Amino acid sequence: MPSPTRTRSRVVAVAAALAATAALGAPAAQAASAAADDDLDYVALGDSYSAGSAVLPLDPTAPLPCLRSLLNYPHVIAKKTGADLKDVTCGGATTEHFTAAQYPGVAPQVNALSADTDLVTLTIGGNDNNTFVGAILACATAGLGSGGKGSPCKDANGSKFTDDVLNKTAPAVKAAVAKVKEKAPNARIAVLGYPWILPAEKGCFPTLPVAEGDVPYLRDLQTHLNTAVEKAASGSGATFVDFAESSEGHDACQAYGTRWIDPVLSTSPVHPNAYGESRMADETMKALGL
Repeated sequence: MPSPTRTRSRVVAVAAALAATAALGAPAAQAASAAADDDLDYVALGDSYSAGSAVLPLDPTAPLPCLRSLLNYPHVIAKKTGADLKDVTCGGATTEHFTAAQYPGVAPQVNALSADTDLVTLTIGGNDNNTFVGAILACATAGLGSGGKGSPCKDANGSKFTDDVLNKTAPAVKAAVAKVKEKAPNARIAVLGYPWILPAEKGCFPTLPVAEGDVPYLRDLQTHLNTAVEKAASGSGATFVDFAESSEGHDACQAYGTRWIDPVLSTSPVHPNAYGESRMADETMKALGL
């Protein structure tokens, strides 16, 4: 439960806001709303999609290997709401790093949470078992070998990657989100899905060196991953932020200024760019009613 001192402070703030609203009308109400947002204790967890890894400028307070950006979606949300942000996102994080150190001297991510935490956001699961990253690398390698023709990655791997997501990643994400709920019992928790990396059918070889027949294969894998994340969120009473519609047409094959995800030859390959992080922030705020 929140501390008595903090609770009394909030009661006083609400009472003052109501009195001001009655006396001065709408402007006072807007000011009171802004003051309430300033008191929002916000903790951001997650992997490179949360960290905005490699999007400049980097956060000078973050461990260097995390490549955390000052333009990641947690920073955008904090700036727009006036929330007090504690950002422990880190590129390369897996569900294991919620409860274990990712690097020497870097605390488990859930250690940033407490009963006083009001808001938590996270993106996690994509790095587990190296399944999703491994699939993209395997399909890119196979695509280069086939000159972008056929479905060499699907032919070689079949259901291997989706089986890993269903049998390994899904229960790990479920346990991770449950742990977040346990450590921050009073917080609103938003679990974000992963925006589309590839279009539904026709890719953009060699910008993304995935063979034509493997494009729907990887889309199906990403659908399975997002479904696993969604089930983990709903099972813990968290809000799932679904990008299936909003990120359609903003994949890595699109032009700069339209795409949320950058292609291979970029500063943040196959990861959200600054525009993508800002849109992820907008969709998260919409889902939470912020």
